[in-house]
Amino acid sequence: MVNYIWIGMTVIGLVFAGINGKMKEVNQAIFVSARDAVAISIGLISVLVFWLGMMKIAEVSGLLAKLSRLFRPLITKLFPEVPENHPAMGYILSNLIANMFGLGNAATPLGIKAMEQLHELNGRKPETSRSMITFLALNTSGLTIIPATVIAIRMNYHSAQPTEIVAPTLIATFSTTIAAICIDRFFYHRRAKRRR
Repeated sequence: MVNYIWIGMTVIGLVFAGINGKMKEVNQAIFVSARDAVAISIGLISVLVFWLGMMKIAEVSGLLAKLSRLFRPLITKLFPEVPENHPAMGYILSNLIANMFGLGNAATPLGIKAMEQLHELNGRKPETSRSMITFLALNTSGLTIIPATVIAIRMNYHSAQPTEIVAPTLIATFSTTIAAICIDRFFYHRRAKRRR
C-alpha cells in the first residue's frame, strides 16, 4: 500500500510540475538530492563503522553481556511468555541495546531475527502474539542514549554543536518508551478482560 502512495505522490508531483512549467526545477532538485544522498550516506558509513567497532569492543570486553544481564530482569517481565534462555530473548536484548546506541541499521537484522524467533514461539500462527506486539511497540519507541546517526547527519551539515541533540533525544525516547509500554499493557489487559 505504501508503495502505491509513493508512486501516486510522485506522479501527481510530476504532473503538477509539468502543468505549471516547473520541470526544470524538478530535474535540478532530483540531481541535487541524489548528490546529497550519496554525500550523507558516505558520512553515515564512517560513523556507523565507528559505532559498530565500539559495539564489537563492548562485546569482546563483556560490556554487552553485562548490559544484557542488567536489562534481563526488566525484559523478562515485559516478555513473560518467552523462556529466559530462548534465542528470542538474546535477539531482543541485542536489538534494544543496539537501538540505545543509535545503531538502527545494526539493530534491524537483530530485530528481524527476534521477530522470527517470537513467531516460531507463537507456533507460526497468523495472529501476532503478546510478545510480538510488545517487541514492536518497544522497537518503534526506540529508547536511544546516543543518537549516532543524527549526530553524524548534524556533523555532515557542519553543525556548531552536533551532540547537543543527545539530551532532548534521551528525554523524548524515554518518554515514548514509557508511553509504548503503558499503551501496550493497557490494550493487553483490555483484550484479556473481553475474553473472560
